[in-house]
Amino acid sequence: MSTPPLFLLDSLPDGDALELLGEEGHHAARVRRLGVGELLVAGDGRGLVATCRVTRVRPDGLDLQILSRSAHPQPSPRLVLVQALPKGDRGELTVELATELGADEVVPWAAARCVTRWNGARGDRAHARWARTAREAAKQSRRPWVPAVTPLAETTEVVTRLRAAAGLVLHESAASPLATAPLPADGDLLVIVGPEGGVSDEEASLFTGAGATCVRLGRSVLRTSTAGAAALAALSLRLGRWD
Repeated sequence: MSTPPLFLLDSLPDGDALELLGEEGHHAARVRRLGVGELLVAGDGRGLVATCRVTRVRPDGLDLQILSRSAHPQPSPRLVLVQALPKGDRGELTVELATELGADEVVPWAAARCVTRWNGARGDRAHARWARTAREAAKQSRRPWVPAVTPLAETTEVVTRLRAAAGLVLHESAASPLATAPLPADGDLLVIVGPEGGVSDEEASLFTGAGATCVRLGRSVLRTSTAGAAALAALSLRLGRWD
């Protein structure tokens, strides 16, 4: 039996009736073709979800009866992917995989060896695509929390965040494996992924100086667009998220 689809709204009403309109309503009624009596889940992307039954199909959406509500706290520790900008159009793939595999926040990072640069309007468009991808991937994977995609961060900003959080830097030359790295019980855990050229020695020094640990995934060298997803999957297992 398939899981009811998730649709995201700005907020959920207090009563037991809900109108699903706009883009989400059109998608539910005209693309998914949900009919009277079928179930769906409506959420606000901030942990609150409601199981609903379709009571009427409208030209512009659906009328719903709210059957139950539940509030999901954010996981702890929070997994924050600090992702160096990938080359070409692989950024959206990176965000999609990261969202499906457990990222609670995505921080685009302007690493020293990044070929891609987010400048001006081009950067604004790229950031909007990342945010849209995170939202759609959260719906696909039925996640009650949509990961935030922060503005582009410089290395100094990542260092500042590390001083108040735990951090793991994926590095192919690291001596310690991710599988045995100490993990925090709460707070933020930053998972830092460099570009195709890798994290520079200066960046690695700044990060470890702020308290981060360099770790390796294994003997294979993964692309920047898949390394973060692999690390998030391993951490989700270690943290009991997939129990």
